[in-house]
Amino acid sequence: MTIPEKLLKVQTELKAPKGQFNTFGKYKYRSAEDILEAVKPLLQTNELTITLSDEPVLIGNRIYIKATATAGIGEEGAVSVSAFAREPESKKGMDESQITGTASSYARKYALNGLLLIDDNKDADSDEYAKQTKQNNQNTKQPMNRKPATNDPNAMIAKVGQMIDKAQKNYGASTEQAEKWSAMEPKKAFDDIMHYVNAVEGSQA
Repeated sequence: MTIPEKLLKVQTELKAPKGQFNTFGKYKYRSAEDILEAVKPLLQTNELTITLSDEPVLIGNRIYIKATATAGIGEEGAVSVSAFAREPESKKGMDESQITGTASSYARKYALNGLLLIDDNKDADSDEYAKQTKQNNQNTKQPMNRKPATNDPNAMIAKVGQMIDKAQKNYGASTEQAEKWSAMEPKKAFDDIMHYVNAVEGSQA
């Protein structure tokens, strides 16, 4: 079988349980480790390898971690998917190496999601979303810039970074939600942030 055919079998057979629990939002989620543990037996059965690599990328004045998941590296027909996660400028209780490690974990998770066709978006009616919406009633919000994102990739990434900061500060977005947006493709992140902001504002109308 070709690499894409082997990957299709793995994608079809994979069941990756949500083995982690967020005590604040009261919801279950899966980590990169959960995905890897679930997929390893299928990789062995289908004689397929998956490798993960990280690359720091400077965009504007912020560091992003670009993670790439590759099925069948070095073989003809290898398939790769990349995802980005932004390093926060600081995070309470973490040193610089831990901050980079956290960004790497998130980026790797979403690269694996893309490679293995795992949909990890949380529904708007989840407990976490409800808590975020409630918290917004206590925040003083500044208008979100709704100007369509530019077609320039670097400018779009920088714009999404600004939107993420504003969504956290003024619309109650959690750190985990912000990191999820950072790991998305910029255009998808732009649309998802606007959907989130519109939903929050609509709930308070």
